Amino acid sequence: MKLVFLAAALAITVPQPPVEAPMTKAAKEFLETLSPELRKKAQMALDSPDRSKWTYVPGDRLGVSWGEMSEAQRAKGRALLKSALSDKGVARVETIRQLELVLRQMENGNTGRDPMRYWFMFFGEPSSQNPWVWRYEGHHVSLTFSSRGDTLVGSTPQFFGSNPAEVKIDVPDKGKRALAQEQDLGFKLAESLTPSQLAEAVVAKTAPNDIVTASSRKAGIEGHVGLSYGHMTPAQRGTVRDLLRVFSEVQKPAEQDRRLKKIASEGYDHLVFAWMGPVKRGGRHYYRIQGESFVIEYDNTQEDGNHIHTVWRDYKGDFGEDLLAEHYEHDHHHHND
Repeated sequence: MKLVFLAAALAITVPQPPVEAPMTKAAKEFLETLSPELRKKAQMALDSPDRSKWTYVPGDRLGVSWGEMSEAQRAKGRALLKSALSDKGVARVETIRQLELVLRQMENGNTGRDPMRYWFMFFGEPSSQNPWVWRYEGHHVSLTFSSRGDTLVGSTPQFFGSNPAEVKIDVPDKGKRALAQEQDLGFKLAESLTPSQLAEAVVAKTAPNDIVTASSRKAGIEGHVGLSYGHMTPAQRGTVRDLLRVFSEVQKPAEQDRRLKKIASEGYDHLVFAWMGPVKRGGRHYYRIQGESFVIEYDNTQEDGNHIHTVWRDYKGDFGEDLLAEHYEHDHHHHND
């Protein structure tokens, strides 16, 4: 009997290895499936300047693409995306990736439009203790995840584009709109504005050619112009909050929550809504919502208003910049102790 109690006591006191966060585990498992050659392509130092070099146009990227992987490696790649994104987010990246095949048909078989040309790239080593960053990127998708060990602390830049915004050619996906809510809610808000509200919100009669922040390493918008949240009706404020939710719901619930709580803590009264171009469907148009620490942008200014770009930028947290600053400061203090 004593032996039974002793065994029970030992079972309680033996420390269990910590459970890794799903994303850390999935990242390690993905990298472990790669050959030495592919792994070398897939990883760079955490402080590499390439960490903040990103783009959303067609072309080759750093890292390992779907086209270079075996089926087993692709399965681990899909598992990694699933560990980082909500179900809506996983569906979103897949829908946009498959639009490459629609573009191929629209462009007479252009083989440069290829759903296999999306890349996984890592900066640092996935770890439960140390900072690390990874990116998934290709035409019209760029997602960066920055972690302090097992804790995700940033998920920007977050870029999604859709060309065509609505599939109009005769294919099984005819009528599909990858970024429908972002477009519809933007118009819902703009169309609900009174003439005096529109006078504040419309900051330019012509829409820009692209999102204003483009693929800059550091996001910034000159001034803080537009219609302030405080000058909106309760229904209009609700639409603003709906847009913030739609832009963030591609992330896991905890990350959505972190983003939206941060905005609430900074105060909704800091938010401004700006529109450029005519408020009419089918034409070239642009909007953004700007807060104290972030901006979300939407533009539909190419292909006669059938080509959307959307982005969420964090002024301090893009690419894990604030995380790394904190990490190196801690290291510096540690070495000086």
